[in-house]
Amino acid sequence: MNISFENKVALVTGAASGIGLATAKAFAESGASVVLADSNEKAVRSASEELAALGYQTLAILCNVANDAEVEAMVEQTIATFGRLDAAYNNAGIQNILADTADMTREDYDRVLDVNLGGIWSCMKFELRQMLKQGSGAIVNCSSLGGIVGGAGRGNYHAAKHGILGLTKSAALEYAAKGIHINAVCPGLIDTPMSDQMKAAGQADALKEMLKDVPIGRTGRPEEIADAVLWLCSPASSLVIGHALVVDGGYTIH
Repeated sequence: MNISFENKVALVTGAASGIGLATAKAFAESGASVVLADSNEKAVRSASEELAALGYQTLAILCNVANDAEVEAMVEQTIATFGRLDAAYNNAGIQNILADTADMTREDYDRVLDVNLGGIWSCMKFELRQMLKQGSGAIVNCSSLGGIVGGAGRGNYHAAKHGILGLTKSAALEYAAKGIHINAVCPGLIDTPMSDQMKAAGQADALKEMLKDVPIGRTGRPEEIADAVLWLCSPASSLVIGHALVVDGGYTIH
């Protein structure tokens, strides 16, 4: 199947590295003009420049998705530069500080929920306003296998990722008849800078144990999630509404 985004505009948050960067590259290679947004200004500008050097149309934007004003400005800058918004992958997210529920701090709870769930809502809010003007568009929100199962010491992270699925399904119902299809992707264990951070934070053994329960026997590649996102944003998935597409090598089917 040849998925083309020729003459389309795609927006990816958390695009400076990992799954976000792989997805931005995939959109560009499929013909889209791509907006790369991230809270790491240096890294996202570097990523955008590398794609531009290959001949792709790109725009780098500094954006903290937990800040509504910055998210609104991100979408406004996208429209000012490229004139429209056809596909959005709301990918930006952060890890929590490992802690059992009774030991979790309010500060970390709020920090994780503000970015991982509040950020998804804020991005959809402003993306949808533009897509409604156009009468078309596709949105994919990044949940996780943490949106399907629980995880000891990671209650606020999993709460946010579960919440993304409820938000996605509700929004999908609201906008399906208006030419906008909204879905979520749930990556499993993927080789990314975030997984490296988890290992550095003392979760290496836990990740090794989880990998034993992955039937495919390996971690995933960011490009494998990007492929799923592009399909969900394409006309090929036009009948897929409010779905949580699990891409985890079989971990959650146990």
